[in-house]
Amino acid sequence: MLSTIRTTRTLRTSLITAAVLTTALTLSACGGTPAADAPAAGGSTGGSSTTESASANAADVDFAQMMIPHHEQAVEMSDNLLAKPGTDPRVVALATEIKAAQEPEITQLTDWLGEWGADTGGMSDMDHGTDGMMSEADMMTLDEASGADGDQVFLELMIVHHKGAIAMAQTHQDEGSNADAQELSAAIIASQSAEIAVMTDLLTEF
Repeated sequence: MLSTIRTTRTLRTSLITAAVLTTALTLSACGGTPAADAPAAGGSTGGSSTTESASANAADVDFAQMMIPHHEQAVEMSDNLLAKPGTDPRVVALATEIKAAQEPEITQLTDWLGEWGADTGGMSDMDHGTDGMMSEADMMTLDEASGADGDQVFLELMIVHHKGAIAMAQTHQDEGSNADAQELSAAIIASQSAEIAVMTDLLTEF
């Protein structure tokens, strides 16, 4: 089910890929087995893979509902940066990678919610300031910044945004039951942690 997401991530830079693989293996060892063994709403853990992927508990639904608008905002921020002239090519590459990774994840999360019979939620459900979501003022600051200032604002805001996503994904690792969704939340923790490291390094040059 996650083949689209995995294919997209093969385009990542070597630095990000190495960190993702290392962290993902650790997370899989720590969180993968409990997710598969946990009882799931609407089905049993002993059924077919179709039954398992279609069953979810409240934490799985919350994860998908909250991560969709979170990813949508990351894509919006990336589009904003990519539309600016005079942007550092390394920041352009990072914004391109973020967009390429998160757009298929939005599609996957939306599909899961449909399978689970749940609504998609929305931006109004997000608690700005605690989940890394940007306020209107933050987005305006990004929109108005250009050149090196635009690069710096994007990196600073995206680090905060990624930290919020990681916290949400970690909560899901602790509380979710759907194996496919648990695999995605583990991948989000791994990939976005690696991207934070890259962005932090880039900020030292601005």
